Amino acid sequence: MDVQFIVSTAIILATFALYIGIAVYNKAKATSDFYVAGRGVPPVFNGMAIGADWMSAASFIGLAGTVMILGYDGLAYIMGWTGGYLLLTFLLAPQLRKYGRYTVPEFIGDRYNSHTARVIAALCTIIISFTYSIGQLSGSGVVIGRLFEIDAKVGTLIGVVLIAFYSAFGGMKGITWTQVAQYIVLIIAYLIPIIFMSLQITGNPAPWISYGELVGKIGELDRELGVSEYFAPFTNGTKWQFLALMFTLMAGTAGLPHVIVRFYTVSTMKAARWSGAWALLFIGLLYLSAPAYAAFSRFILMTKVAGSKISELPAWTASWVDTGKLQVADTNGDGVLQWKEIVISNDIVVMATPEIANLGVFVIGLVAAGAMAAALSTAGGLMIAISSSFAHDIYYRVFRPNATEKNRLAVARWTIVLATLAAGIVALNPPGVITQIVAWAFALASGTFFPALILGVWWKRSNAQGVIAGLLVGLAVTLSYIFMARAGVNVFGIIDTGAGVFGAAAGFIANIVVSLMTKAPDQKLQDEVTDLRYPEQMTFKNGEIWVDDDVNFKS
Repeated sequence: MDVQFIVSTAIILATFALYIGIAVYNKAKATSDFYVAGRGVPPVFNGMAIGADWMSAASFIGLAGTVMILGYDGLAYIMGWTGGYLLLTFLLAPQLRKYGRYTVPEFIGDRYNSHTARVIAALCTIIISFTYSIGQLSGSGVVIGRLFEIDAKVGTLIGVVLIAFYSAFGGMKGITWTQVAQYIVLIIAYLIPIIFMSLQITGNPAPWISYGELVGKIGELDRELGVSEYFAPFTNGTKWQFLALMFTLMAGTAGLPHVIVRFYTVSTMKAARWSGAWALLFIGLLYLSAPAYAAFSRFILMTKVAGSKISELPAWTASWVDTGKLQVADTNGDGVLQWKEIVISNDIVVMATPEIANLGVFVIGLVAAGAMAAALSTAGGLMIAISSSFAHDIYYRVFRPNATEKNRLAVARWTIVLATLAAGIVALNPPGVITQIVAWAFALASGTFFPALILGVWWKRSNAQGVIAGLLVGLAVTLSYIFMARAGVNVFGIIDTGAGVFGAAAGFIANIVVSLMTKAPDQKLQDEVTDLRYPEQMTFKNGEIWVDDDVNFKS
């Protein structure tokens, strides 16, 4: 039996045992445990859990590959995803935590005093989270497929079973502590290969510093081969597409329901802010490393694989060809593999690079474990978001307000199982590469929740009719543009991944126009909105600000 297979399998099984053990130990016994982890997670650990929730298969598996293939244009993903956390941390997270609800649809339903708005928001959450989860399950299929040298589709089905089990069992409480462990695994797995590659190629163990000199060498190789230069801007799309994608990812980050709910698991507004600060630090570790990973991977492929004889290609190429994610063909019949004859999927760059760089079986196994941690952690959070939207916001808050806690937990767990199975079926034949599918989820969040939450927190005049119009119009415009762009119709060269810029604009306009055309919310609701802007020890009432000992602080 192959040594690499044994080592990789042992590392992955050990990490799986750890995750399942944590989920069993932290089993959710009450609805507050299942939805918001009992609101008792310390900020530093919540920051790690947010990092793991955030660094999905798209970030871990797909991001470096996307930057490697797109070059400069791929930086829109890094800037958009990182910038979105600043928006979320300062504009929404503390205020939503102060409102004290379990889910985003529950906030929208209560803030606007509308069951209709609640149900529409819950359906939007399900659509966004379902789309996002397809990318995660597709990512787990890539990892498991390579490990067992089977088709990625069979790997996806194995991932479905794992995710359904530990998400349904532990709920948010189990998933939070599982995600802390998954963050530690995935960040170690991401950093070790680039540190080794940096030492191997430049003699410097700090890849964030050393990869700059490599970019110049890659430019020279690009010119020799007659391909577009790696660091030349806007060679793979227009300037408008770059800006639209960056906005879509920023606004989508600030509106993603499974990320926002993480800020509900802490005890105070202050803890929510600190969670965001810690999360930025933990996320930054990976995002600052992704461009270095991309540069090293591209350099090794261009210098050690391209130019090799077809008959002498290394063994790893055959293994990846079997997964369907790599194609090598001698199209000009000269017996030598040219750079242009390598067709490599964005989704396998991170997974394949340790093998390409010959970093040893332990590092290869560790990267596989990290990739699985990334896919599983985000998929778990997404399934909780889908489950809470259906079981809490639709089943309990609308149809069965008298349902027992035991009954609500059962519905929540069965929702996770069915949603995971459905997403897994779609992921067997994914409609795009992982980063593309994830960008669609962000576009949908940009068009729906970003306007609804920003106006819900910062504009007290926004009302139920306005938010309903904003959600529906934003969803319709975003979906329409995605389908139009995939059919070849676009505006200013903006493709499907930048659709959120149109959805968000439509959502804001619809919400504002309809709110101004209809009756203002009652004064109690408007005072609640004003109250969200003040620290927890202050309360807004009767047109005045009061401190918590009920002494009038100022008029």
